[in-house]
Amino acid sequence: MKLNQDERQRRWRLVLGDESGLDAPLSEHDQKLDQLLEQLYVQGESPAQGARYGHHYGRRMPKAALWFKDIRTLFPESAASIIQNDALQRLDMSSLLQDPAFLDSVKPDVNLVASLLMMKDYIPEDARENARRLVKQLVEQLMQHYRPAAEQSIRGALNRATRSNRPRPSEVNWNATIRKNLKHWQPEEQVIFPERLVSYGRRQRRAKQVILCVDQSGSMADSVIYSSIFAAVISSMPSLRTQLVVFDTEVVDLTEELQDPIEMLFGIQLGGGTDIAKALTYCESLITNPSETQLILISDLYENGDKQALLQTAQRIIEGGTNLVTLLALSDEGAPISNRHIAGQFTALGSPAFACTPDLFPQLMAAALERRDLHQFASSNNLPVMVGED
Repeated sequence: MKLNQDERQRRWRLVLGDESGLDAPLSEHDQKLDQLLEQLYVQGESPAQGARYGHHYGRRMPKAALWFKDIRTLFPESAASIIQNDALQRLDMSSLLQDPAFLDSVKPDVNLVASLLMMKDYIPEDARENARRLVKQLVEQLMQHYRPAAEQSIRGALNRATRSNRPRPSEVNWNATIRKNLKHWQPEEQVIFPERLVSYGRRQRRAKQVILCVDQSGSMADSVIYSSIFAAVISSMPSLRTQLVVFDTEVVDLTEELQDPIEMLFGIQLGGGTDIAKALTYCESLITNPSETQLILISDLYENGDKQALLQTAQRIIEGGTNLVTLLALSDEGAPISNRHIAGQFTALGSPAFACTPDLFPQLMAAALERRDLHQFASSNNLPVMVGED
């Protein structure tokens, strides 16, 4: 592709920085890129020292985590990897992770842990245990925060799903049935004509299946962390059979590691391309009873593989009776950057594509287990559903 003069000027301006003397106007997006690069490559600046990220030594790493997050979001994967490796050397992460004052003062958050996981292969062995300690702190914090709501919402949905409108005689809860139907008392006949029989609720003969299929590209780092936490929480519920699958261009089944979410997170390889069609095809092979299966796809839907195969696989899964739930993100970051065209096609297939916050995810799971209208769920919770390009 031949570049015009303005585009060449723009690119050289971004490469050489503000002191290049090039008079090339920068868009708002380019100015963000320029700021991020200056904080790393201009002498005297670093992601730990820039104005936005703070300069106090004990706070360097969590502030730098915001810088790393912006790098992952705004730069292509290949460029982001190079920039992050340069930043790792300049930040001297090994020293930070071995500094007791830093470890005592830092409060790990999702941004920090996402950065640690992104760069885990470059963390020296003698600092890796402290990195694991920070990840453990966040995992325990998130598990404690989200477990009660998740268990309550999901158990409520499962209990409602086991009730039958036509229970066998031995399963009728007569006291509850009488109370429910008192308005149908016929004084002349001295009888109640019950409109609805209330059962005790039968124990599920087979656990419902939940498959979380999670995109582990760098831009989905927050979603990967939250998905792993929720997968670990709901895997402990015996009435659900939970499986976790992560993917880039390859597919990895992490179901066996759900009991150890810390080790599981360290096994995830953030970054790389995406082959969503391959991942969905693998998940399709795991489905044993479509009418009892919820397949939660968490991806921004930027497909590097066969887009037509992706849509055909999604359609086949939906038409087979599986409840395919499409989340463009699972994070607190607001409206995600996603492939609007493919997202709209998923919505048209019957799997409304929208982003969900971690706080709403337990309610979403309850709605999915009860096979409620997820378009209505999204609308009632102010979660915009993608309907294709304008």
